[in-house]
Amino acid sequence: MTTDRPTTDPRWIDEHGDEIDEDHRGLVYDIRTLVDRRRMLGIFGGIGLTTLLAACSGGEPAPSASATGGGTASATPSPSASAAASGPLDEVPDETGGPYPADGSKGVNVLDDSGIVRSDIRSSFGSSTTVAQGVPLTIELTVRGAATGSALVGAGVYLWHCDRDGDYSLYSRGIENENYLRGVQETDAMGTVRFTSIYPACYSGRWPHIHFEVYSDVANAVASGPIVKTSQIALPEEVNGLVYATSGYEQSVRNISQVSLSSDNVFRDDGGIHQIASMSGSVAGGYTAALTIGV
Repeated sequence: MTTDRPTTDPRWIDEHGDEIDEDHRGLVYDIRTLVDRRRMLGIFGGIGLTTLLAACSGGEPAPSASATGGGTASATPSPSASAAASGPLDEVPDETGGPYPADGSKGVNVLDDSGIVRSDIRSSFGSSTTVAQGVPLTIELTVRGAATGSALVGAGVYLWHCDRDGDYSLYSRGIENENYLRGVQETDAMGTVRFTSIYPACYSGRWPHIHFEVYSDVANAVASGPIVKTSQIALPEEVNGLVYATSGYEQSVRNISQVSLSSDNVFRDDGGIHQIASMSGSVAGGYTAALTIGV
């Protein structure tokens, strides 16, 4: 179910705020031996716009949270996630992998490199140990079958994003020999992967985002096998503003003022309603971005 361009599927909310049915695509996956299971942390509530959008969607609602001027986004944890079927949920839209996937489709392939399967993606691996700098960000992605809501156990997730300067390792000038902010993990018993990273920049023309690809398992991911889902995570406005007010993100302040979810060329069709992460944490202590997706 791979795609290399933004989806043109009908969207979910009409002008009256009512949900529009979407055709769900089937999922073919092969559950293989579990490797390196990781404990899943609780899924936290969203902030402001996130809560409003979740209330309009057919997906799992998130508790509300608020971001204060002091740089803290407080959140009330939701009930613990379950691997059991929770009923159908909307399929996350297919999106472009962009020009810098490093999955072999755009020249560079990092997926077959020893060291790509890891949870902490802040540093490069191999011949370089350069560490990407920025506000700490933990990314928790929970993958469920859209038709049933069951956790996809043992799926492989490849995740990547830009650095604090808006550059992508392996592609951007000066960091062609770096491979930081890229990694592969296997979903645990709850269907969740967890990555330790830094908050990405807002670069010109795009809303702040994180790319990911879902594979049937890690073996297929590192072999650049068939992709089950390619999509993106959108980061919410309130936290973007807090992070970009800190040192090192100065260019993001200008760039974020020139783009919105409704004008972004990926999220504009539905405002990213199924892709906006729920947030908790603070600038000082770091943030956690959590999202549950249907595939």
